Amino acid sequence: MPTIKDILTTMEYGPAPEDSSVVTDWIRRHEARFGHFIDGHFTDPAQTFTTTNPATGEAVAQIASGSAADVDAAVSAARAAQPGWAALDGHARARHLYALARHLQQHARFLAVLETIDNGKTIRESRDIDLPLVIRHFYHHAGWAELLADEFPGARPHGVCGQIIPWNFPLLMLAWKVAPALAAGNTVVLKPAEYTPLTALAFAEIAREAGLPPGVLNIVTGDGETGAALVRHPDVDKIAFTGSTEVGRLIRQETAGSGKALTLELGGKSPLIVFADADLDAAVEGIVDSIWFNQGQVCCAGSRILVAEPVAERLEKLLRNRLTTLVTGDPLDKSTDLGPIVDPVQLARIRELVAKGVDGGATLYQGSAPDGCYYPPTLVTGVEPASVLCTEEIFGPVVTLTPFRTPEDAVALANNTRYGLAASVWTENVNLALDIASQVRAGVVWINTANVFDAGAPFGGWRESGFGREGGRAGMSAYLAGTQPAGKGREAPLPPPVATPAPALPAAAIDRTAKLYIGGRQVRPDSGYSYVTGDPDAPTGLAGLGNRKDIRNAVEAAAKATGWGRQPGHNRAQVLYYLAENLGARAAEFASRLESFGHSPSEAREEVDQSLRRIFWYAAQADKYDGATHHTRSGHITLTQPQPLGIMGIACPDACPLLGLVSTVLPAIAMGNRVIVLPSPSRPLAATDFYQVLDTSDVPAGVVNIVTGPRDALAATLAAHDEVDGMWYFGTAQGCADTERHSAGNLKQTWCEDGAARNWSGPEGQGRLFLDRATQPKTIWVPYGE
Repeated sequence: MPTIKDILTTMEYGPAPEDSSVVTDWIRRHEARFGHFIDGHFTDPAQTFTTTNPATGEAVAQIASGSAADVDAAVSAARAAQPGWAALDGHARARHLYALARHLQQHARFLAVLETIDNGKTIRESRDIDLPLVIRHFYHHAGWAELLADEFPGARPHGVCGQIIPWNFPLLMLAWKVAPALAAGNTVVLKPAEYTPLTALAFAEIAREAGLPPGVLNIVTGDGETGAALVRHPDVDKIAFTGSTEVGRLIRQETAGSGKALTLELGGKSPLIVFADADLDAAVEGIVDSIWFNQGQVCCAGSRILVAEPVAERLEKLLRNRLTTLVTGDPLDKSTDLGPIVDPVQLARIRELVAKGVDGGATLYQGSAPDGCYYPPTLVTGVEPASVLCTEEIFGPVVTLTPFRTPEDAVALANNTRYGLAASVWTENVNLALDIASQVRAGVVWINTANVFDAGAPFGGWRESGFGREGGRAGMSAYLAGTQPAGKGREAPLPPPVATPAPALPAAAIDRTAKLYIGGRQVRPDSGYSYVTGDPDAPTGLAGLGNRKDIRNAVEAAAKATGWGRQPGHNRAQVLYYLAENLGARAAEFASRLESFGHSPSEAREEVDQSLRRIFWYAAQADKYDGATHHTRSGHITLTQPQPLGIMGIACPDACPLLGLVSTVLPAIAMGNRVIVLPSPSRPLAATDFYQVLDTSDVPAGVVNIVTGPRDALAATLAAHDEVDGMWYFGTAQGCADTERHSAGNLKQTWCEDGAARNWSGPEGQGRLFLDRATQPKTIWVPYGE
């Protein structure tokens, strides 16, 4: 037994074990055997699997393995309960969520210990980080339930939400999803991860204790097949998934064309950028919190350190020293810094990836770890940006260190990833910090801190890190559906374009060739063909028959027009006002073109006038669609900025050939996006007239690109293109399904809708919904104080 003098000399921790008897008694009372929670009660488990304690490898309990029939029963219970739950006023739902928060507080220590036994994370993290955030989410969303009618007028719940959560934050991910879903009036069927179902089942008991009505919350345990049955179920209205990018891609494909709402929070390979003027001691602790928190099993872990060359050697030395002080071991000991990896399968994957990195020339510096399912905290140097350790999500306590020379180099390295979840910037120069934060392609950026979360701030990613947000107003919006457009019919599939000569075309004073518009120039289609536009019995002209090569050229042109998104909103507004001015000067010409499509003179004049009004409205919004600051932690300014998606594909409805074009293109470019537009396939000549207005209105080359031709085939090419960041499709049901399915390649954001459903000439054709869909929020955390 060491003396006090010895302890003061060595500063070593003594053992501080957490008592787990309450949890083990709870498991024993259930006879270590748990069924599903459906319609307010637990089922008798039939087929089961074993969940184990990662720290010891010992079996903890037998868990029911959910079948398709179990999922169906849970969905049926949720469907039956949903109308009554949604019919409660916001105050009544708020009281239920408030009760849940209070009961979670009363059982917080029990849940923290259970989480540590089930997952392997240290008791300090479960107790001091996860549980306070879980409780905060239920309190926060009790507030949203109370304010729902005032803050989201006209919104409605989706209905039944299927939610699939991972094993790294079992209870916190449950809170992130269940709280907003219930606040909005949805009912829930939740599938926890196979490795870590116990806190979800304990939460179900607490929900029952707190008086949550039967059927509002249902929990079905099982493996990937159980989750797949939930995703495929036809009576589920929304899927929310947190997990791997690979599974997220499969879910996107599975739900394509189903009409299910979808949010995905997926993998990451987040950079942690350290500049020469940074407080290096603080940065080291930030790295500890970022990559060695929860054994690196964090989707937003700062797994790539990018450090300025002048301080790279010193930072590496500090980190190597810090490694030696980290304690890896029993997670129920309050002195432990890192617990076990969740399962031997995950441990084997970490070892395999690290071995590949070492084979490629990487050098490892490691702390210590006991035998068993443990991996030591690891620093890797001597890696190239193409190393597997820099490109693949390891999901373990492994971080790479790469020097950079200039801020431009740092941004290029930070963005050299297919992910876009989070980033961390370390510098004492606030101007530099905010400049880098604006350039890094990530949904969350922490400045001089890392892994800070709050229910009031949106969290989520871009690109292959998924889409949608959790937390804050944006997270609440994800569980609400707006008023659905109610068109009189559905857009019918169009016949294939006819590229052979037409019997006759309307006479013109001087024949004019309608070309594609790419990179600010009128260009002939790569195919060399033109097709007949208009109705088969009343052709109106010829348009270029665009193909895949034209789409590729248009995307390349859009990629070069990066300056547009960096322009202040005021500058973009001036260009858009000029666009309206020039369209107005040619209003009679455009009305005449619309009349040639069969519009009456009054209809043609009205469509042109509406188009002018739309341009003015979006020009006005260009510098008024703002972000927000959030009430989160003390000592932090937490702000959200709307960011353009980047390069967008837009497939316009076939009706309203001018107004449909303006209504979709203008909100996108007003927000700073660059677009590749597929205009009305049967009446594209209004769009080929419109590019002449673009030419005279100071719209930079590449901001708007127009490719005419077979809309659905071209839309599929755009949706599959990895350099396209967002895709809007307004057309046929089959085109919607194809667009969503093809978008799974890089998991771009999509908005797919029947082209005839929306009244383009009415209020439905304009509004903040279009601006919301053209942007994604970036949350920036800025701590202050000494």
